[in-house]
Amino acid sequence: MRKPRVIRMVFALSLGCFVMVIFYFNSSLKPVTGIPAVQHLWTSSHASFFEVCCSLLVSVSEKHAGLMLASEAVGESGSRQKSRRSPLQTLYDGDQVESAVQAIHQGRRELLEEACRSYTRKRRVLIPEDLKHIIVDDQHGLLYCYVPKVACTNWKRVLMVLTGVAGSNRDPLAIPANEAHIPGNLRTLSEYSTSQINQRLRSYLKFVFVREPFERLVSAYRNKFTRSYNTAFHKRYGTKIVRQHRPDPQPEALEKGNDVSFEEFVYYLVDPATQREEPFNEHWERVHSLCHPCLIHYDVVGKYETLEQDSRYVLQLAGVEDQVSFPASSKSTRTTGDMAAQFFHNISPFYQKKLYNLYRMDFLLFNYSVPAYLKFR
Repeated sequence: MRKPRVIRMVFALSLGCFVMVIFYFNSSLKPVTGIPAVQHLWTSSHASFFEVCCSLLVSVSEKHAGLMLASEAVGESGSRQKSRRSPLQTLYDGDQVESAVQAIHQGRRELLEEACRSYTRKRRVLIPEDLKHIIVDDQHGLLYCYVPKVACTNWKRVLMVLTGVAGSNRDPLAIPANEAHIPGNLRTLSEYSTSQINQRLRSYLKFVFVREPFERLVSAYRNKFTRSYNTAFHKRYGTKIVRQHRPDPQPEALEKGNDVSFEEFVYYLVDPATQREEPFNEHWERVHSLCHPCLIHYDVVGKYETLEQDSRYVLQLAGVEDQVSFPASSKSTRTTGDMAAQFFHNISPFYQKKLYNLYRMDFLLFNYSVPAYLKFR
């Protein structure tokens, strides 16, 4: 029934434009009087009128062609494709997953929305730069904002399997970690046109995974500054930190930057000059600055503390739990709250407070309490 209706719309628009063209030529010989607005429109926007008519016809024709292509695609993919629901429909229909899990995630969404209302004073328009961390899976209708140090390597591996980038490989852990981070392997939302971005933000399932902010920060420090293989980070950031925040540094430390202490790292983060010079590296940038949760309505806010359960929930919503499994965590060196407390032991209350203020929005937006080990409270 759609095709005749669209054809009728095209015919009606064509006829309407034809009548208006006749009216226009007639009015060009005998100007319209008594209706100033219409007269001004005709005399000042002749070309615009024809453009509007043509653009309307093209728009309807494109929609008609889109319907044709969509119906052909459905015919080719069979009845299973016809009945397949999007992850967003599955989420809000609510009959595919456990009600207890749904209730947890609904609570997280509501807490996030309330925090945004309470702590965000002014809203702004998203720009492409804001969308560089949002990975797109067009095949399954997913948008994932990746946050470094919150299982993003494994989520990228999973999405490489789902989008076909991994080829016939169905095991995420078989994909080397460095391959998961190669630019261009997975598309980001910033690569699309404005209309394509808006369409995906409206109709795709948007999810993000977050973590207790100071555990994530300590994890980033341990990975980037205490591992001998991270020479690029030592050169890029370590040498700068030593030069700016260590009294009387040794020449070797200035050259290599491979012995930065956690205290020096904290001084670097809270120094106002740091962000004036350049944005934070993504590994210690705040989640709200990477993923903009008060501008983008995330349907699922997963947490590192419940990683396996929340990951399974996302895969169930996408209807792919039988195609790929999220890798189980096997790290015995994972950064915990107790470990974070040890790192903060030698940080003075003054700098603890400054650092908390820097990451305060992540604590508030994602419902994390002020750590008990902090001394400024």
